[in-house]
Amino acid sequence: MGSGKQVIQTQATHATQAKDAGAYAIWITGLPGCGKTTIAEKVHESLCDLQGYRVKHLQLDKIRKIITPHPQYTDEERTIVYASLAYMAHLLVDSGISVIIDATANQRKYRDLARSLIPRFIEVYVKCPLNVCVNRERIRHAEYAPTGIYASAGTGGTVPGVDITYEAPLHPEIVVQSDRTDATACADAIIRYILEM
Repeated sequence: MGSGKQVIQTQATHATQAKDAGAYAIWITGLPGCGKTTIAEKVHESLCDLQGYRVKHLQLDKIRKIITPHPQYTDEERTIVYASLAYMAHLLVDSGISVIIDATANQRKYRDLARSLIPRFIEVYVKCPLNVCVNRERIRHAEYAPTGIYASAGTGGTVPGVDITYEAPLHPEIVVQSDRTDATACADAIIRYILEM
């Protein structure tokens, strides 16, 4: 009983220290279907449960519907969308609100822009084999995520990891393997990193 209470108190202490150190941004990246949104939602829920945290989850699939209601997924369009996302995150962090960004961002330059704008930036790479991502994407029922992403591959589509290159992070702060570890454990690894920053 006592040890459980001590763990909670320790987490609360770490949460206060992290909060006092300033807001930050977490960018969760990986192939479509790797589990980014599920992990991001669990991280958001855990951080909100810790006293004193102000954190927002920026889900690109939701934001994209506002910026580009009829997306074509061209390089120019992606540049605008990801630059908007990075600047949105920068404004929130600058206002003292931490951010969880949930977006594939197939080119490193998109994520690097956010890193250049946000002093406390954490890049999380969700590794997952392409075949697992394809199977997951085929059966998922996400509210905002587009459907049939991989089904469009090879038919003039622009699917990261298939039609176009997905540039994995070179030096991410955190790497999780979502085909070997469940979403809760992946989220816990991210939370531990944040609390120990």
